Amino acid sequence: MQVYENRREKIYNWMADEGIALVMIEDCEGRRNSALRWFCGQPGDALFFLGMDKKTLLIPWDLNMARLYSQCDTIIPYSQFARKPIKALAGAAEILKIPLGSKIEIPSVTPYPLFLKYVEEISDYDIICREHGVNRELERNRALKDEEEIKIYKKLSAQTSDVINLLIKNVRSGKIKTETDAALFIETEARKRGCEGTGFDTIAAGPGRSFGIHAFPPYTAAAFGAPGLSILDFGLKYMGYTSDVTLTFAAPPLSKPQEKIISLVEKAYSLALSLTEKNASCRGIAQAVDSFFAKSKKVMPHSLGHGIGLEAHEAPAVSSRSDNEWVLEPGMIITIEPGLYDPVHGGCRLENDILITDNGIEILTNSQIVRL
Repeated sequence: MQVYENRREKIYNWMADEGIALVMIEDCEGRRNSALRWFCGQPGDALFFLGMDKKTLLIPWDLNMARLYSQCDTIIPYSQFARKPIKALAGAAEILKIPLGSKIEIPSVTPYPLFLKYVEEISDYDIICREHGVNRELERNRALKDEEEIKIYKKLSAQTSDVINLLIKNVRSGKIKTETDAALFIETEARKRGCEGTGFDTIAAGPGRSFGIHAFPPYTAAAFGAPGLSILDFGLKYMGYTSDVTLTFAAPPLSKPQEKIISLVEKAYSLALSLTEKNASCRGIAQAVDSFFAKSKKVMPHSLGHGIGLEAHEAPAVSSRSDNEWVLEPGMIITIEPGLYDPVHGGCRLENDILITDNGIEILTNSQIVRL
């Protein structure tokens, strides 16, 4: 409970500075927000409210699950509000004794027609919906992992590395022969380890499909680990948090262009790691890798990396976009994942999860380019 209270306290302080009396977090079909779990432990399908007097209210679809998983002051089933968010918000304002005329912030992803209904039906309050409101504050806070989150990631990363070792062993031995074999192996091993499954759809792309950043469909019955370059991108999900790693399997015979791709990706990865440290500009790191590839007339068609957490892609962004102002801070967990892709020769990507600390970086996972 103390972990959640510490997280809420940061938002309460922000609310006081902003003059916000009530904040609504919505995690239901159509408008998902994993901050719900960050705030109270509820896995999903609920509305969550933080009031100005530091009281919380959870309105879940499933009351039994909420009682099992959530940590909050009051729980009332969504059915008591006809399962309508506007009725739930009006009820929350009354239950939490929010003074009339106060500012109430609703999710920034609320569609404009629905926002107008909130304003019309809850006219006794100042309903605000803004792009750079509570969601931006949550993004900033969730980018900095607390001690409990880092503990989770240490265990999750060890599990992920164990699965990587088994994958390499089974691809080498021939037990994993197809993309489907690889994907289902990961799912099975995740469940064996008490994980909630995979953090996202596993991407297993054999030599005939590895030219795509994210192969579609994510995996097929095609050969995996066959001659050429195969890419395997996956993450395990534990206590809501996901890892995110990518291995490339290189099986002979390899062409000169394929060897060149492998060499460039390995060098780009080493360059990125050498620049990754606290106070480093995320954009600066990405620009250095882009410049490195450009010297060989190559272009990486995606960002160098990203933050991870309750979502596979979170802040901070590790990209060369002109609007990227993120700076690395201790407690951030990011991916570094340089990659190159060729429609004829296939693709190569190497991705590991990195913890930023006061004393440098800690590479949490053991993903690699595997030569078969």
